[in-house]
Amino acid sequence: MKNILLIGGTGFLGTAVVRELARRTVSADSCFTLPTRRRDRVKHLLVLPTARVVDADVHDPATLGRLMTGQDAVINLVGVLKGGEGEPYGKGFARAHVELPRKIAAAAKVAGVRRVLHVSALKAAAEAPSGYLRSKAAGEAVLQDAGLDLTLLRPSVIFGPGDAFLTLFARMARIAPFFPLAGADARFQPVWIEDVAAAVADSLLRSESIGAAYDLCGPTQYSLRELVSYAAAVSGHPRAVIGLPHAVAWLQAWAMEFIPNGPMTRDNIRSMRVASVCDSGCTLPFGRVATALEIIAPTYLRS
Repeated sequence: MKNILLIGGTGFLGTAVVRELARRTVSADSCFTLPTRRRDRVKHLLVLPTARVVDADVHDPATLGRLMTGQDAVINLVGVLKGGEGEPYGKGFARAHVELPRKIAAAAKVAGVRRVLHVSALKAAAEAPSGYLRSKAAGEAVLQDAGLDLTLLRPSVIFGPGDAFLTLFARMARIAPFFPLAGADARFQPVWIEDVAAAVADSLLRSESIGAAYDLCGPTQYSLRELVSYAAAVSGHPRAVIGLPHAVAWLQAWAMEFIPNGPMTRDNIRSMRVASVCDSGCTLPFGRVATALEIIAPTYLRS
């Protein structure tokens, strides 16, 4: 496959996927099309000889149709953690996780593009407690019903340089004397961004991935309390973590929704009611061995 459209390819995960695909490219005429509405923020991708960054709004069906023309495959990496309140999910979740996949499926059919890879979320389910997880499940269903050559990838929380997870805790530890933490006992199984990018690239190149869904997790489960304590300690600012009662946590999250780029929402708390961990015996696809958080996190948290 020489021509690949990466929707969300300029973000945190998308950048890693583009670099992994570029590393494996053996054809000089390969082209990875990366639509963005903020070209000035993706200069780091312009140096890749196979990357073509274009100004485009992928939510516009006509624009998406033009982008899809001539592509061999499309990879959807779009995801938002804050999509507002609503039933069954907020408008932001509906737009990013459901309506966009529907537009992708329609444009792919018109353009004759059958191969689609879609990054969803671990524990996405129609009956999940949060709008985030319910909308992710709805987006999967839209693509599955479209009859495409589809591969689903469902990572747990992703860590790596520039993440909005461990890095956030490390930065907060510089100024916070302690952490009053909502969902302190929530369970996660963090997966390294490079392992996720490799799984995406492997899936694109292996025909046996068509019709499959892969859960992507690291080798170890942690509570949120353990992860926050670890990030703070490794960054050189160890802090006490105080778990908040549910009522107080709910009030804290509600207040943070009024802060631009606030670290927590009520829907995030609902998501944490479901352990973001793989089932017993879960491994990365295609024989890959997941990388331990303790090997990678110190390399960027200490800085």
